[in-house]
Amino acid sequence: MNECNFTGRICDDLELKKTQNGVSVLSFTLAVKRRRVKDVTDFIPCVVWRQSAEYLSMYARKGDMIEVTGSLESRKWEDRDGNKRTAWEIQCEKVGFLASKGAKQEAQDTAPSYSNAGAPGCFEDLGYDDELPFN
Repeated sequence: MNECNFTGRICDDLELKKTQNGVSVLSFTLAVKRRRVKDVTDFIPCVVWRQSAEYLSMYARKGDMIEVTGSLESRKWEDRDGNKRTAWEIQCEKVGFLASKGAKQEAQDTAPSYSNAGAPGCFEDLGYDDELPFN
């Protein structure tokens, strides 16, 4: 089973983008401290889609601590020079807010709280565009 859980801080300023078909997508890097290894941090590329991407872009900021659950996936492509490349990233299915950093607490305080399967503050990409699971 391919399921990953990470807790860390958002490294990037979040920029919501749209695919050619108009689907919202948000890519960011999550800084995750290693267990049992002092002063070592891994930087994990993450991708969130659709309504979850829109929600995260509105309420999360660089430096905020979040928890992500998703699957580890690879993408293969050929660069401009003809070299074969592979990228690994977490395709996020659930994202939960844990803490805000510094003065960004006000944005967290005004963010509505949604729950998914009893986990407060979490939301899930339900994979459909017709209806929003929240307003």
